[in-house]
Amino acid sequence: MPDVVVVGAGCAGAPTAMLLARAGYRVTLVDRARFPRDTLSTHYLQQPAVALLRDWGLLDAVHGTGCPHIARLRYRAGGVSIDGPLWTFDGIGYALGPRRYLLDQLLVEAAVAAGVDFRPGRRVTDLIVEDDRVAGVLLRAGTGAPERLRAPLVVGADGMRSVVAARAGAAVRVTDPPRTCVYYSYWPGVSDRFEIHEAPGRWIGVVPTNDGLTLVAAYFPQSEYPGVRRDAGAAYLAAVRDTAPDVQARMMAVQRAERLYGTGAQLNFFRQPVGAGWALVGDAGHHKDSLTARGITDAFHQARLLADSIGTGLDLGSPDRLRPALRRFADRRDELLRDEYQHTLTLARLELPPRRLASLRAVSEDPVRAGGFFRSLCGHPFQDRMRPP
Repeated sequence: MPDVVVVGAGCAGAPTAMLLARAGYRVTLVDRARFPRDTLSTHYLQQPAVALLRDWGLLDAVHGTGCPHIARLRYRAGGVSIDGPLWTFDGIGYALGPRRYLLDQLLVEAAVAAGVDFRPGRRVTDLIVEDDRVAGVLLRAGTGAPERLRAPLVVGADGMRSVVAARAGAAVRVTDPPRTCVYYSYWPGVSDRFEIHEAPGRWIGVVPTNDGLTLVAAYFPQSEYPGVRRDAGAAYLAAVRDTAPDVQARMMAVQRAERLYGTGAQLNFFRQPVGAGWALVGDAGHHKDSLTARGITDAFHQARLLADSIGTGLDLGSPDRLRPALRRFADRRDELLRDEYQHTLTLARLELPPRRLASLRAVSEDPVRAGGFFRSLCGHPFQDRMRPP
């Protein structure tokens, strides 16, 4: 019987499983998909997330995929232009934008190398509950018979519509309506830097990724989703043309490499993160609009935070010992994510009020303020809250 079952092998689940296995626990990682697999993503990893990959011994493997360093930022809004090098955090002066079918596979392989028992192609249908505590999961592979997998701790890392959260009865503590919808695709050689182009009602994000491709994403107000989705291709190109004409010119000089991807389900919430015998990490416990591209960085931080909160040598089968560790994780998770959640929802209104535009103009004219601006985009405040227990 494992000590921990982690459900979901993405950017939250695989690192959680890896770190707990490295701490000496017996971990089983399950996912309904088979790997490698792709998924909707902004791909962007801020510098603290890159530093975590380095600390985990995985950065060379990510570099080995050919994922380029993203060392410069271009931010344009209302005639204001801010250009410069990314802020250096803990010796890391660049971001990364790896494709998810590459990154997730590397994270799973690292978990397996740490001793994790990985079981792909298995979906969780329910939780095992005994004496009002979660005590394992029920699995099913295809149309096969259900399989019971017992463990004193179940970690749900299975996304916004988490089965673990639903079956555990995790309460939604904070929720806000969707702010934006987004469509994106990949274009050869469009940019070598992270770009944000902002206008009232529109937001264009540009992220270099593997194979010489660049992700170009267009965000629209959620209220426009029914109309946008009727002809998403035309709406996407028009949004880039009107908001970032120089990006659009570069796109028109090449052939689009893949189909258009998109979603109108940019949910915003905090769920109760822990309970008797269970915890939630990544999008299972918290999700916000992808416009600020914090999803993968958030996931890495939560994986580390849960592993640090549990520590080594803990008797997970003892509720009296496990409960304080999970409480530490819950308290610090909310502290970690609360401010950025509100900041993201503010930006996702896709408004550009005069006061904010004046602030951006002041940043563009003052190197000291520009340094603080680049630091804020690096995600540094997250790391300040990530001191080990």
